[in-house]
Amino acid sequence: MITTNHDATVSTSLRSAESTERVLDCISFAQSQSWQARLLLIVLALSAGAVIGTTLDAPGSPTQSLTLILWPLAFCGGLLSTWSPCGYSSLSLLRPQAGYGLRSVLAWIPTILMHALGYLAGALMLGAMLGGVGALLSTGSLLVPGTVVLAILAFCYGAHQFDFLRMPYPQRRAQVPHDARFRFRSWVIGLLYGFALGTNYSTYVQTPILYIVTLAAALSGDISFAIATVCVFNAGRFLPMLVNLFPVSDRSVQGFLAKYQERAVTADGFLLITAGAAALVVCLV
Repeated sequence: MITTNHDATVSTSLRSAESTERVLDCISFAQSQSWQARLLLIVLALSAGAVIGTTLDAPGSPTQSLTLILWPLAFCGGLLSTWSPCGYSSLSLLRPQAGYGLRSVLAWIPTILMHALGYLAGALMLGAMLGGVGALLSTGSLLVPGTVVLAILAFCYGAHQFDFLRMPYPQRRAQVPHDARFRFRSWVIGLLYGFALGTNYSTYVQTPILYIVTLAAALSGDISFAIATVCVFNAGRFLPMLVNLFPVSDRSVQGFLAKYQERAVTADGFLLITAGAAALVVCLV
């Protein structure tokens, strides 16, 4: 075969572009745990929940104790909702422009503030809707039976995360619109993305903890409590965005999230079962 100078030039250009633009696939992932190890973690989660429930059952009212269980679960669920390359991909679109430096970070502050405002607006809308529906149905009087149902669901979704059970995972399989960054200013994109992610069901659901938080907010029958609960979850969702304050690459962050994805799923299941056990102890013991 005859290779012309033009062909050689094109081939060299392609190799150069590939070497500078290609992002290698992640080839190092966490190993799946054996069923014995996963079963042991479930036993440990139940034991931890029993201890936490017994500790919280002594002082205060059951409502206060259940809030002390629900809100940490909600915050951790928000954190875990971003623990995947898919979850971070939308956040990576809101990075400071023109490299990292004091000027670029200061110029990025309006974007991150509007992003936080979007999360707050999403929490206000979802929380008001859930609390309003609960108030209309007078679900606030169903504290004990509602908590038992939530605890059972938490156990089931925890077993789902540990791969012992299959539970329904309803969600809208969509991400934030990536092309918006070509049509709007950065702070507008931050607001739009924050609102889309802050409503929690407009995009992929990365953790079943969201289902427990949603139902707990509705069963409270209290609009202000429901809004506060969703705000706690959204605070956990928003916090990983602050990684963009530091000079780290998308590749390093997404590689880290992919590498430890299995541990995030394990943490999800452990927290669900622990919270369910603690809530049952508070209400029934």
